[in-house]
Amino acid sequence: MASLDRVKVLVLGDSGVGKSSLVHLLCQNQVLGNPSWTVGCSVDVRVQDYKEGTPEEKTYYIELWDVGGSVGSASSVKSTRAVFYNSVNGIMLVHDLTNKKSSQNLYRWSLEALNKDSSPTGVIVSNGNDYDREQFAENPVPLLLIGTKFDQIPETKRNEVLTRTAFLSEDFNAEEINLDCTNPRYLAAGTSNAVKLSRFFDKVIEKRYFTRDPSQMTGFTDRKRFNFKSLHYD
Repeated sequence: MASLDRVKVLVLGDSGVGKSSLVHLLCQNQVLGNPSWTVGCSVDVRVQDYKEGTPEEKTYYIELWDVGGSVGSASSVKSTRAVFYNSVNGIMLVHDLTNKKSSQNLYRWSLEALNKDSSPTGVIVSNGNDYDREQFAENPVPLLLIGTKFDQIPETKRNEVLTRTAFLSEDFNAEEINLDCTNPRYLAAGTSNAVKLSRFFDKVIEKRYFTRDPSQMTGFTDRKRFNFKSLHYD
């Protein structure tokens, strides 16, 4: 298996949203008993059967890069994190469904990764409607939106939260998965979450190994810069 081809997927989001627990669940199919803060970056590997059940089926390694830190970190910390953003093939944007700020900060995380040579400082988050979704529609790097701590949402607020995540998903032109990282059943085979996850990984592999556009083969290098003057968040 050492000879398997591989792809690199960033796992981005605020500290405390459950990125490490998510990665452990995805790669080990087990609940992480005692999560700790990630310093720098932690990498784990998942095996993915591309186009499973078809004649084109092939096994790949999915490297999940869990990037630690805060989106509001000093420029020196952001510069250090930029090293992890090279040659990326996909991004998982992770937020805590009980923490609205962590959802809001996904815009800034995406800016930091997609514009790894610039700082996302000064980004304005408003309730306006001038957020340009087309910039993500043109982004060739596959994105997946993951909401954690689904079990902790009060029943009375569930519809409100899910409506908000649907807007996020639309903004990022990405599918969404909502789950509880302490319960493997949310990713059980055959569930809608498992289907979405497999579809995302297949898309990452497709972009990396089967695209004819060289600019989509090497991660973020030489990609257009994203520049959002205002980001809306209801």
